[in-house]
Amino acid sequence: MSFKTPPPTPQYAKLTFPTAHVLLVTLTRPGDLNCINTTGHHELHTIWEWMDDEPRVRVGVLTGEGRAFCAGADLKVNEVGAKQQPLLPPTGFGGLSRRSGKKPVVCAVNGLCLGGGCEMIVNVDLVVACEQAFFGFPEVRRGVVAIAGALPRVIRTIGRQRAMEMVLTGRRVSAAEAEKWGMVNEVVATPEAVVTRALDIAGQIAANSPDAVIISREGLKLGWEGLGADEGSRYLIETWLKRLNEGDNIKEGLGAFVEKRKPMWVDTTITVNYENMGHFHNH
Repeated sequence: MSFKTPPPTPQYAKLTFPTAHVLLVTLTRPGDLNCINTTGHHELHTIWEWMDDEPRVRVGVLTGEGRAFCAGADLKVNEVGAKQQPLLPPTGFGGLSRRSGKKPVVCAVNGLCLGGGCEMIVNVDLVVACEQAFFGFPEVRRGVVAIAGALPRVIRTIGRQRAMEMVLTGRRVSAAEAEKWGMVNEVVATPEAVVTRALDIAGQIAANSPDAVIISREGLKLGWEGLGADEGSRYLIETWLKRLNEGDNIKEGLGAFVEKRKPMWVDTTITVNYENMGHFHNH
């Protein structure tokens, strides 16, 4: 696959492109349970920014090597040069916990998902987990607080009482329970199957109009940010409908439907300007 700009070359993650238009990011510190250090956070931020700017990539998938998805922050490593940059990028833990972004990210949770790992999955677009996976916010047991963005978000996903139980007790939640609560989309049998299933879902998304996916995701995020249905719909129409109608993909999609053929989407040219979106986004 040829790209407009070369993909990043991170030290603590591996980038592959297993199917058309899909980026698979694998955390590669299994001996440290894929805990993320300062450099790793900024690497992941760069990866997701590159994905958003790269026309050939439409969906991202994140997983981990070994028995952990991500066990949180690695605070033990005294990295050379780390003091010259903030601990977290503006997009938060792993570049995801406060990311608004342009294109969807699917998490394939292959094992334990704790602390910052859980903060990431609360703010991504879809989550697939294996049966062996479990989730938790153990911060209170260590005298610290989950401050990377999850607390105001998780309560919207699973409700006040469940969020209070999970965060204030610090207990681990099984994959089956997380699915029941709405934190996980789907549970599959094995860690190997979880990546396969996540890539399958990512492929379904990538097969759709890239313009329509980006704009539909923006509309959903308006509700996530707390707008009412009328205000959010009006903002979506006033801000995005013109961009959709001016693009080639709406014409291709409607033409393919009439002609009863598979649409041939073009790489999207739609951009997201966060500076003009006021309080609606995190950037």
